[in-house]
Amino acid sequence: MLYANQGQHAQAEPLHKRALSIREKVLGPDHPDVAVSLNNLAMLYANQGQYAQAEPLYKRTLAIMEKALGSDHPDVATSLNNLAGLYEAQGQYTQAEPLYKRALVTLEKVLGPDHPTVATSLNNLAGLYEAQGQYAQAEPLYRRSLVIREKALGPDHPDVASSLNNLALLYAKQGQYAQAEPLYKRSLAIWEKALGPNHPNVATALRNLALLYRATERIAEAEQLEERAAKIKANNK
Repeated sequence: MLYANQGQHAQAEPLHKRALSIREKVLGPDHPDVAVSLNNLAMLYANQGQYAQAEPLYKRTLAIMEKALGSDHPDVATSLNNLAGLYEAQGQYTQAEPLYKRALVTLEKVLGPDHPTVATSLNNLAGLYEAQGQYAQAEPLYRRSLVIREKALGPDHPDVASSLNNLALLYAKQGQYAQAEPLYKRSLAIWEKALGPNHPNVATALRNLALLYRATERIAEAEQLEERAAKIKANNK
């Protein structure tokens, strides 16, 4: 995992495969720990865009988890989300949608409708709709995610800023700049306070707000934000 997190995929792959082999031999092919190793290897392939290699591993992970834990388990929902994300990355939206929906229903049932993990699942499904230009379907999901996070985590949590940013991006794509601007500004303020002024998320918020300013012909303001974002990027190299 350390190698994978540093982008050293060639070093990570044989270790993941060895761990998988050990677990299969010692624990049997249907043990949940085998699913964990399968999932790790699948993620490694998926992060490199090697979707054909990742898909059967994610499918086997899901099958093991369902058999060992039952369909109503958070780890099963995680497996559903991972497989759905793989399909979404390939533009296979019809395959992804029912998996995202199953994961959401499972998490709502097991964790309750106001759990932060449910908010993440809502974002996954909303992002799928947004990618297809189905903004009317995406908006209420993003809004519900925001409400859950504000209630569960507090108004100044970084995840709240992420939800604000998601909703603002959705409005900006539709040219609804008046609705997007205050959301961008609030997300920027939260990230600056929670993560510090030089965090990459702050740069993201600055760039998004700068794009809005350019779209509304506020060029001088946009350039100031772009300059700040560039400095943050340079500081994080």
